[in-house]
Amino acid sequence: MEIEIFELERLQSLWENEVEINLTESGVHPYTTRELLSPEEIEEMLDLRHGYGWTNGNPQLRSQISDYYPLNTGPENVLVTTGSAEANFLAMWTLLEPGDHVALMLPNYMQIWGIARSLGVEVSGFNLVEGEGWVPDLDELRSAVRPNTKLVIVCNPNNPTGAVLGEEAMGEILSIAHSVGATVYADEVYKGVELDGIEGPSFRDLDAGAIVASGLSKALAHPGLRIGWLAGPTKLIDDAWARNDYTTITTSTVSEYLASVVLRPDRRSAILQRNRELLSENLGILTDWAATRPGQFHFVPPAAGGMCFLRYNDEINSTKLSTWLRENKDLLVLPGDVYGMDGYIRLGIGEQTDYLREGLNRLGTGFDELTAG
Repeated sequence: MEIEIFELERLQSLWENEVEINLTESGVHPYTTRELLSPEEIEEMLDLRHGYGWTNGNPQLRSQISDYYPLNTGPENVLVTTGSAEANFLAMWTLLEPGDHVALMLPNYMQIWGIARSLGVEVSGFNLVEGEGWVPDLDELRSAVRPNTKLVIVCNPNNPTGAVLGEEAMGEILSIAHSVGATVYADEVYKGVELDGIEGPSFRDLDAGAIVASGLSKALAHPGLRIGWLAGPTKLIDDAWARNDYTTITTSTVSEYLASVVLRPDRRSAILQRNRELLSENLGILTDWAATRPGQFHFVPPAAGGMCFLRYNDEINSTKLSTWLRENKDLLVLPGDVYGMDGYIRLGIGEQTDYLREGLNRLGTGFDELTAG
């Protein structure tokens, strides 16, 4: 089976640990174990045996996850995975066959785009419209779906724009999918860090047939635990679980213990509040910085998530810009090319404030130097 290079992840894998300032991360500054756990919890963790856990996820953890989908979801509707990336892979492997068609929101995290195409599936995009605040072009979606459309795939809150779908738009997307017998599949890994503090519904809450992927990596600031999950109809969960026997089999028992702490309601609430405060402060820093450079950069302020999608005012190719900044300023930014959108860069705004300020300083001076001629 041929696969396409996943350009976004390949670029980060090559360079994110080789630069002094990395602004390609789309999550929020991660916790340490000491910051997360009380002394009593640390002692409890130290008594864990490092055996195999439940291959579909610890029952307590699956119950905790299902509690965050108050409608249509119980523990039997949840499969714990090694990160949300495995959740996406298992779902596509389970649901799609050669000759199927999917409609995918763009821009988007492009993992599913590549997986689907490698499986012999035709992929059509429907776009978010920047001039309208990165809202979905629903007429384009209506034109994109067809009788063999298996999935309508969204990322909400969106990577890379930080846009959040309103409940009315979510309902329209569900209606369009249902009109051709398709299922909505939603990447909801940024759900919970809406900057206004209002956490919207999940697609699972609006439709018992919808499938969502999520995890601890983005909104919940624990990417290193590699805990994700699928939530969906029981048949999909059972079938994906069977395929999981061919991939990672099970997640780490230590990571599952830590995940159960993160997902305790009081702890989750505190983590999300800390993350919203950091993101709001950093968005202010970015906004003030951009105001000092009128005409150079434009962005629609993200409503959620740890990133901002900037359009820049120059003809230079985004990959060339990213490469020049890495080689000359020891700064890594994500080029819009990885989303098929040249003329943009994605900046992570979830880092500590001093780190972000230094990265913006290097971006500004580097952009001036590169475009001076």
